[in-house]
This record gives sequence, structure tokens and C-alpha cells, in this order.
Amino acid sequence: MSNALFRTCPETGLQYHKPAEMLIRAHAVVAVVILLIGGIAALLVTLTRWPAVHLLPADRFYQLLTSHGVNMLIFWIISFEIAVLYFCSSTLLKCRLATPKIAWLGFILMLAGIVINNAAVATGTASVMMTSYVPMPANPNFYLGLILFAVGALIGCFVFLGTLVIAKDEKTYEGSIPLVTFGALTACIIAVFTIASGAIVLIPTWLWSLGLINHIDPAMYRVVWWALGHSSQQINVAAHVAVWYAIAAIVFGARPLSEKVSRGAFFLYIAFLQLASAHHLLVDPGLSAEWKIFNTSYAMYLAVLASMVHGLTVPGSIEVAQRSKGFTNGLFEWLRKAPWGNPVFSGMFISLIGFGFIGGISGVVMGTEQINIIIHNTIYVPGHFHATVVIGTTLAFMSLTYFLIPTLFRRKVAFPGLAKWQPYLFGIGMSVFTLAMMGAGTLGVERRHWDMAFTDAALSFDYPASAYTLMGIVGISGVVAILGGAIYILVTVVSVFFGKRVESESSFGFDVTKLSRADPLVVPEGGHEAAGKWGLAAPGTFLLALFFLVIFVMYYAVNWKYLASVWPMS
Repeated sequence: MSNALFRTCPETGLQYHKPAEMLIRAHAVVAVVILLIGGIAALLVTLTRWPAVHLLPADRFYQLLTSHGVNMLIFWIISFEIAVLYFCSSTLLKCRLATPKIAWLGFILMLAGIVINNAAVATGTASVMMTSYVPMPANPNFYLGLILFAVGALIGCFVFLGTLVIAKDEKTYEGSIPLVTFGALTACIIAVFTIASGAIVLIPTWLWSLGLINHIDPAMYRVVWWALGHSSQQINVAAHVAVWYAIAAIVFGARPLSEKVSRGAFFLYIAFLQLASAHHLLVDPGLSAEWKIFNTSYAMYLAVLASMVHGLTVPGSIEVAQRSKGFTNGLFEWLRKAPWGNPVFSGMFISLIGFGFIGGISGVVMGTEQINIIIHNTIYVPGHFHATVVIGTTLAFMSLTYFLIPTLFRRKVAFPGLAKWQPYLFGIGMSVFTLAMMGAGTLGVERRHWDMAFTDAALSFDYPASAYTLMGIVGISGVVAILGGAIYILVTVVSVFFGKRVESESSFGFDVTKLSRADPLVVPEGGHEAAGKWGLAAPGTFLLALFFLVIFVMYYAVNWKYLASVWPMS
């Protein structure tokens, strides 16, 4: 392979195969455009669910809710994830991308699917929301768009796998693939399962919408659809955890406390994470009671264990790296002296905290069968998954973007002051948004409903005043978070298309801090423990983990107390 097809970033040493570079750029740009569309829909949906504003009529609300759900949960995230797959294979392994022409075919199919699906929703004939539950039919193009997008994403996954084969064959790396690439491989494996499940359920449903099939069994549809709908979020988890590890290495030169343990945690994702979709079906007859109990009592906790491992090892690796640089005073100097003005780091760390403390804890509680039956159709559920997918995945991808702008697009980050504060505005706004949603959900506020007051309904329902207060907080914090998302889009678009070129030794556009090289630190003599105290490699992280467990136990106890008050034992 000619060296002319490769470009080396002078700041990081990353090597870009030019066909892969163009594909990463294309997927990332499309992803940001979709984020803009989904964000506009999010603003209008938020202003409608805010009781004091209640902006849109019912038909428009459900149309935009459909647009928001599909664009954000499917199109934005998976498009960016394909870019991450190419980055983690070709770039990190310093090898050529497998079959660039076929990869471009996958991109064209994904783009066509996005356009066709959004056009169907825009006509008002596909307001079936994210789940598109049968027997509620949508415009055939709604399903066709999803199918085309899924096929394109599958092609991207197979190109990624082919690139790994090339890297192994051409010996572009030694030993096992790097941990970040292993995390991307985990996301890819889950993606293949997820997208195949989508094809199994969406192709017959598309034929049904065309009148070529007379009947689709609703129970079957729900069971198989959630193998797509929820498992797509599991792609996100594996992908954003891989991004966490990548940013820890990029900014701090950190290396995992134990690669074997981290790889084992990723394997637990493959084995158990996608099974968590069953918590959406706990009252459905399509699954046996035995399966529901296994899923919520055993499988789910093994997946949670994996996330807890990553939640310990990522900040732990950062702590070890910081302590090796001399930040050893007390338990938390390493954290205080972290580059909080660098959005690459701050976005990643807020993503980690929000995913663990808000999304993770609420997910485990919600997955408990007895509690789930009460809260599942409340706004508690979107509160939970906004914590996991928006704070966790979207913010992690935003933070990676600030690194990719100078290294991939060779542009300085525009408006560095705005970029510095964007992760805080988006992360804190979305944290309050999710917590208020979950609070309103415990008071019975329903999900996916245009009017929580049920105005003019035959059967009225009176919520406590606190429910309206919480939904008001949902509205205010949602607007704040959307403003943070708008700043991200502004910075990204202006940087990529109008930003100053990054020269060979130029800064990346931040006056506060400069990114470190991605070379991992050498393990201190005596092992990781030598960098810590009290026989611990990362004592500060260990204390934070104990604090997390205390919060978890307290929250779990509160929910069981709440359960006991509404579900008395006979």
C-alpha cells in the first residue's frame, strides 16, 4: 500500500488511511446534521410537554415525537458509531480500510434510508412514534427507510470486521488488538445482532404496510422489535465506553488498570447486555415468566457488573496517570488538577458520571420486575434512557468530536470559549431534565402523551401539584440542554467548514490546555499500586466507587419503600 494514501497527524501520531478518513468525515457530518433535526424536534416536544407552554396540537406532537425518537436513537447515534468503528480499526491500527467502495455503498444506503424515513414522517403519515407498534400502520417508506439504513449500517460493520482481518494479516499491530478497538468490536457484534433483529421484524412489517401480507402478530412484533429498539442502545453503551478509554489515553496517556478485566467486562456486554430488552415486555404474554425472572434477576446484573467495572477502571486509569505526573496530594488532587477547561475531557467525565449515577442506578431499579410494572409506562422511562443515551452516549461523542475536529478535519475548534462551557451546559441541563422526568414518573405522569392533564377526557385524573412543578422543571432544563446541543452544532459546523487550518505544530484551538499525545504511560516500577497509597492504585476512585454504591443502595431502598406503599402485601 502506497504511503501516499496515508496521513499522519503531527500532534497525536495517529495515522489516517485517506479513504477511511473521508468515510469517517462523511458519517460524522451526516450524524451532526441528523442531530440538528432531532434537536429541533426535541425542542418542540419539550415545549409541548411543559404544562405552562403546551405548544403543539396532538397530531403535530406525535409527528415530532416520532421524528425525535428515530433520528436521535437510530440515525444520529449509529451514523456516528460507524465513524467510530472506522476510526478504531483503520486509524488506531494504522492499516488500510477494507473495501472502501463497499463502505461508500453502505454510507449511501444509510443516507438514503435517513432521507426516505424523514420524508415519510414529514408527510404526517408515519406518526407511530419510536416503537411503531403494530397494528398502528405507518407509511411504507417509514419502514423502507429504516431497512435501507440498517442494511447500510450492517455493511459498515462488516467493513470494520474486514479491516481487523487486514490489520492482523499485515501485522500492523502486535499482540491483541488495543482495548479501544476491542470495545468497538463489542459494539459491532451487538450491532449485527441488533440490526438483524430489526430486519426480521421490519421487512415483514414493510410488506404488510404495502398490503402484500395480511397480518402481523402484535405480540411477535413487540418481542422482536425490542431486540432492535433496546439493543440499539446497547451498541451505544459499548461504543461510548470505548470512547471513554480512548479519551483517557489521548488526554492523559492513561492505560487500563487491567486490560484482562476490561476485556472481560466487554465480553459480559456481548453475553448479557442485549438481554435487558426484556424489561420492556414484563407484562406481555409473549415471554414466559421464567425468562422474565432470569432476565431481570440474573442476566441484567451481569451486564450491570460490566458497566461498574468500566466505571471503576476508566477514572482509575486517569488517577494512576495523574499520580504518576506528581498529583499525589490527598485523595483527589488528580481530579482537581484535571484539564476541566478542555471539553474533550470534561465532556467525557460528565458522560461517565451521568451514565453511572443517573442512568445506571435508575436502570437497575427500573429493571426490577415489581417496580417496573408500576413505572414502565410513565415518563420515568424516558428519564432513564435520556440519562444513558443522551448524557452517556451523546455527550461522549460530543467530547470526541472536539478531538476529531483538529486531528481529522485539520481545523481549529471555533469559539473555544463556547466549546469550553458546552459540555457543562448540556450535561448539567440534561441531568436535571432526566432527574425531573424520573421524579414525575414516580408520581404517575405518563410517557408519550400529548397532554398530562387529559383535558376534556371522559375520565380525568388529578396529579399532585408537585407533578406539574417537576414537568415545569423538565421543560426549563430541557431548553437549557438543547441550548447546549445547539452550541455543539454551531461550534462543530463553523469549525469544520470555516475554521482556521491547523498547521503542523499549532495548538488545537484551546488556550486553557493542550491535548497530550496518545502514547500510553509506562507502568510505574512496582506496578500500578506504586502510584497510589494505602496499597491502592487509585484510592480516590475507590472512594468514589464506594460513594456510588451507597447512593445506589439508598435509591433502591427508597423505591422499594415507594413500592410497598402502593402495592400492599396480602
